[in-house]
Amino acid sequence: MFEKFEWIQERYEELSEAIVQPETIADTAKYQALLKERASLEPQVTAWSAYRELLRHIDEAREMLSDPDLAEVAQAELTELEARRETLEQELRLLLLPRDPNDDHNVIIEIRAGAGGEEAGLFGAVLLRMYSRYAERHGFKVEPISSSTTELGGVKEAVISLVGQGAFSRMKYESGVHRVQRVPVTEANGKIQTSTCTVAVLPEAEEVDLHIDPKDLRVDVYRSTGHGGQCVNTTDSAVRITHLPTGVVVTCQDQKSQLKNRDKAMQVLRTRLLEQMRSEKDAAYAENRRIQVGTGDRSERIRTYNFREGRVTDHRIGLVLYRIADIVDGDLDEIIDSLRREEQAELLRSGSVM
Repeated sequence: MFEKFEWIQERYEELSEAIVQPETIADTAKYQALLKERASLEPQVTAWSAYRELLRHIDEAREMLSDPDLAEVAQAELTELEARRETLEQELRLLLLPRDPNDDHNVIIEIRAGAGGEEAGLFGAVLLRMYSRYAERHGFKVEPISSSTTELGGVKEAVISLVGQGAFSRMKYESGVHRVQRVPVTEANGKIQTSTCTVAVLPEAEEVDLHIDPKDLRVDVYRSTGHGGQCVNTTDSAVRITHLPTGVVVTCQDQKSQLKNRDKAMQVLRTRLLEQMRSEKDAAYAENRRIQVGTGDRSERIRTYNFREGRVTDHRIGLVLYRIADIVDGDLDEIIDSLRREEQAELLRSGSVM
């Protein structure tokens, strides 16, 4: 199985040579593509180098066994090295699993209130804060794109982007229906209510992924509504972009500047068009976003947040944690890491390798 790493090492060296060539540097798109490919191979190259070094030390320790004066020390060292070998070999197996090509992309997160009326919107605000806090913990930049709020400060719909290396690789597990069980602020009798929000996590399209002809766009500007600063509600800073060939419409009004709103709207438009292109190439992908969010019905859930019991349950892997305060404050690593390990284990069981 590990012969694959020899090819990866050779490819990495080829890319290292190619990116310093003048003709490559002159071609920005090619240069960026090669840099990206080389960066994607670095974890495998680093792990393979460490493994080969470990094998060298194991051979040296075995040679020392023949020396009576060193045999005891060599045996102890060999036992330790063999244990390390098992760990490294497992890491190498994981590195050979198929890698999602979108893992390094930034993400677009769409949160929408589902079943539950006003309480669903209030829960949407909790999720929005949770993801914003998680982003802060991991050094991702949070960029608001659009939002629609309720009278009590809930979220009818919110679209944000998280910018940072590996953002999609972490956040992709959050797609689906999130269910909350708690006594809402609107409930006078202390009765627990079950409400839902849908979350869709999409890899953000990069400019090199998709070219959009400006002639295919209709751009409308208008005055922003809702909460905002001095400029937001008094100038025509909000932007609505319509992609005429497909009818896809994107709005952005969260930035004070019309130019910034336009840039954000184009970012989301590019992502949605790329998703549409993928769906045309792959019928299964066409169901991806629908599967992610379902209908928002209470019975369709990936995770339940029970505030009275202080419990969070991820139904996909049966994980139950009794620290809801930490989790809604953005401490999602235990959940995401568990989901990631389960995904890797399933791939290993199925025999999937690169």
